[in-house]
Amino acid sequence: MKSANNIQADWIQLQRRQAIPPYSIFSKAIEKSQSDDKEYRVIKLENGLHATVIHDPKADTAAASLDVAVGHLYDPDDMPGMAHFCEHLLFMGTEQFPRENEYSEFLSKNNGSSNAFTSTSNTNYYFSVATPALAPALTRFAAFFHCPLFSPSCTSRELNAVDSEHKKNHQADMWRIFQLNKELTKDGHPWKKFGSGNRESLSKAGKELKAKGAVGRETRRRLVEWWSKEYCAGRMRLCVIGKESLDELSDLVSKLFSPISNRGLDPTPMINDHPFGPNEMGTLVSVQTIMRFHAVEISFPLDYQAPLWRYKPTNFLAHFVGHEGPGSLHSYLKNKGWVTSLNSGSQSLARGFGMFKVTIHMTEQGFQNYRSIVLATFKYLSLLRSSTFPAWYQAEISALSNTNFQFSAKRNPDDYAVWLSQQMVWPVPTELTVSAPQLTWEWDQGGNGEKEVNDILNGLTIDQGRVVLMARKEDHERIGQKDATWKTEPWYGTPYRVERWQEDFVIQAKGKNDLPELYLPGPNQFIPTNLNVEKRVVSETIKRPHLIRETPLSTVWYKKDDQFWLPKATVIIELRSPLANASPRAAVLTRIFSDLVNDSLTEFSYDASLAGLSYGFASHSLGLWVTLNGYNDKLGVLAKHVLERVKTLEVRADRLEVVKEQIERDWGNFFLGQTYRLSDYYGRYLLENQQWTLEEKLPEVPRVTVQDIQMHAKEMLSQLNIRMLVAGNMYKDEAIGLATMGEKILDPAPLPLDEVVDRALIPPKASNFVWTLPVPNPNEPNSALTYYVHIGDRNDARLRVIGSLLQQILSEPAFNVLRTKEQLGYVVFCSTWVLPGSADFGLRIVVQSERNPTYLEQRVEAFLVSMRAFIKNMEPKTFEEQKQGLQKKWEEVVKNLVEETNRYWAHIDSGYLDFFRLDTNLNVLKDVNKEDVLSLFQSHVDPASPSRSKISVHLRSRRPRPKKVSVAAADAFEGLAKAAGVVLEHGAWREELGDQLPTTNDFGKYWAGVFTELMTAPNVSQELLGKIPALVGQFPEAEDIEQGLLEGATYIEDSKAFKSSLSTSRDPRPLVEWGDLPAAKF
Repeated sequence: MKSANNIQADWIQLQRRQAIPPYSIFSKAIEKSQSDDKEYRVIKLENGLHATVIHDPKADTAAASLDVAVGHLYDPDDMPGMAHFCEHLLFMGTEQFPRENEYSEFLSKNNGSSNAFTSTSNTNYYFSVATPALAPALTRFAAFFHCPLFSPSCTSRELNAVDSEHKKNHQADMWRIFQLNKELTKDGHPWKKFGSGNRESLSKAGKELKAKGAVGRETRRRLVEWWSKEYCAGRMRLCVIGKESLDELSDLVSKLFSPISNRGLDPTPMINDHPFGPNEMGTLVSVQTIMRFHAVEISFPLDYQAPLWRYKPTNFLAHFVGHEGPGSLHSYLKNKGWVTSLNSGSQSLARGFGMFKVTIHMTEQGFQNYRSIVLATFKYLSLLRSSTFPAWYQAEISALSNTNFQFSAKRNPDDYAVWLSQQMVWPVPTELTVSAPQLTWEWDQGGNGEKEVNDILNGLTIDQGRVVLMARKEDHERIGQKDATWKTEPWYGTPYRVERWQEDFVIQAKGKNDLPELYLPGPNQFIPTNLNVEKRVVSETIKRPHLIRETPLSTVWYKKDDQFWLPKATVIIELRSPLANASPRAAVLTRIFSDLVNDSLTEFSYDASLAGLSYGFASHSLGLWVTLNGYNDKLGVLAKHVLERVKTLEVRADRLEVVKEQIERDWGNFFLGQTYRLSDYYGRYLLENQQWTLEEKLPEVPRVTVQDIQMHAKEMLSQLNIRMLVAGNMYKDEAIGLATMGEKILDPAPLPLDEVVDRALIPPKASNFVWTLPVPNPNEPNSALTYYVHIGDRNDARLRVIGSLLQQILSEPAFNVLRTKEQLGYVVFCSTWVLPGSADFGLRIVVQSERNPTYLEQRVEAFLVSMRAFIKNMEPKTFEEQKQGLQKKWEEVVKNLVEETNRYWAHIDSGYLDFFRLDTNLNVLKDVNKEDVLSLFQSHVDPASPSRSKISVHLRSRRPRPKKVSVAAADAFEGLAKAAGVVLEHGAWREELGDQLPTTNDFGKYWAGVFTELMTAPNVSQELLGKIPALVGQFPEAEDIEQGLLEGATYIEDSKAFKSSLSTSRDPRPLVEWGDLPAAKF
């Protein structure tokens, strides 16, 4: 243990230098991995803010993240959602930069982006930006924390944004069950709080204090009061990554962040009291879900785990409980046909307490036997308690953590900054800030590590845990809960019931393990032993892979790593077959086959995944993928086993039924997801030549037999075209060896390269199509719009570049106008959309909203009309800034091997082989001018264009939207009240109810309160209140007016007939003949 004097001696104080306030530097080197070429420094400002500055000499993107040690558990009791609301409103302008979208606009022009999130004990704000723009971006960012405006004009709009975000999540089981677990907390504990908040929770206090001022003013006043109390420099941890030197970054941080006030608060407030009390432990909670799935989650209370950073005992236990190899709990339950997945591990719920969780997704048969599953889990925990763990288990975990740390791939700077700013609060020696969260130490000789494990393990008993059983209502009824009494969680309306386990079940669960199928895993045979990397100095990295082998059956592309120098490789093998997606039934058979292969490989591949070597096998529209990624030492062993299983899979009837059930469930649940994903899905379907809807595929699933799968797989694999990419720490002969091994194992006949290609459907010129569909979930309040305008040939370099610049220009205003100002909904974005086959592209705008999609389309078109003048009047300086932003985006280098491989594969998979496309884009961009962009906008995007091609998909919610009271209706009601003799201040209702138009219910409640205060005669008030519905009908709000058909639009009645009327895109062809191989091919 260090003394206070020693700790103080680790810091070097720098005095004020001109405009740079004083700060302290941590004098010791920060421990980092051998592959990390960045330089680190930790500094401490006079106001208590701690910062880690990182000099990355190769960076082309800078980033920063500031973590505040306050989250929603610190909300005022009477204003749930305050921390989240603060996170929203903080971005809306500062004293230095008062324009509310100035920050986002600046980032957009400099290849940047930003976001934030509110958690239980912290709130994190972050951004990324092109490296030359770090200082001005950081200046804007820092101002949010010392001089935010919390503009009154934005208060109501951001209340709407928070409310819209809550409604977006309202039908999501993850959010519903999370809040239910919080609700079922001992009385008075802050864990019970409703963290995301909504308009009602944030306005209620203001409504109750209406005598003191308008709701909006009171809400803002409370926000500023809360921010002034809770946001403190001493509670802030900052991480900044840039190309500047450590001295420059340190000075910049001190200059910009020293103005933040230190209010003398506890820098890391803790809640050491666990939310589980005696009433919460030893219970079974049954919960009704929206989606169709069966799951059981067993949770045990944990103390704060960060102080146990050295041995990480919960990770040790999770290694066993979550294992999927022979002898594991997962293996036992899977062989019973009861489960589809099992995960375990610790979850830090807040600073001060956590949970150890075992989450099991069950089959239908498993759900019927959930008690046996729970019992088996406790028997496995009993097995662990009775076991003596040889030291090699921890040594193996420690060795793997060290290997993964030393050879960790570089992450995107904003992701890394967010991770590190959150880790800085850990109670570890400062020099271990980076390494301690990633490393696990071997147990010491004194037995402290094993003691930590056993202390936690002794608490994992049925009387100290809680079991949550998740399924739809009808499934609960089938297992005997038909006449049960259900309660309702207040914020999401989730039905649930709580009961205690019967005594005989508790006795069984506390007993010794008597299942011989359960035993501890053996040593991991996939741990890499050869981690050598042949590092050669290169003057310039090679920018593309080379074709090293071409036969009638396959093409093999290869690139030896020349920049990351890690003992890792990535291999992608694509098996193309026209039979894979020839019909809805064929698509189903291919998907089931791929899932069965994965199912059969679970036990074998699990150790490989633990050792940093993973594989993927999946179906897609052109056939099958095999991907391998990780340490190259034993990659060939895994590849051989996977390919052999693909070729020789013996389908088991019991596993087929499990896989079919899972696919039916997944596809059915898709329709209960976010509506904008559905509108995108249907939009994509309209524009893809060979695609089958889930509605077409679902009926095929139950009819599939073992023989069907065996026959389909044999026929599909009998003739293939194979495309392969090998990149990383592998030699050319090893890559060729993988290819020949794969061909030998699969042994297919060759298929011509052009037999199986993706093709898009192209909307005709001068077209305006709308496809309207109902939202499948009847309780989903959100509609969605996917609005697409076709631009054209993506292989036309000039058209591609101008289209990309147009999207760059439109993206930030689309968000600012449609989301921030018009408050259409929480999900709003504008992007390019590359069509299947990558030959064509267009521009798409997506909005998810409670408003109807016809109204949304009208607002999108109004926005596009306004952009005509916006582009036309754009200053030359602003236009150049937009070009520079796009230039920086295209100049951005890949950060790791996976990114590099994905970039190459996109060109191989498309068939165009245009590996130098980004260089071409940059050259073309130099000559693009504003007139080029305006011309493209007016011909292809502008609603006034006589030649543009446009398709929109309207997903319309079936849930009736609460009627709103328009300003005209409210004024008319006020007039009626005055005519009835009620003395009123004109327009007082607007001040009280804020900018948001009230619902008829809220409007009626407000006036009922007014009449009570004014002691209006009951008969008069009742008569007046009864007239509200008629006035709402007489003076409807614009959005409530029954929307007719869009003028000039052609509505799609038959999607298949519509698709058959469209022309298809061109077949792909190489745009460059690279000439890597001699003319005589082998």
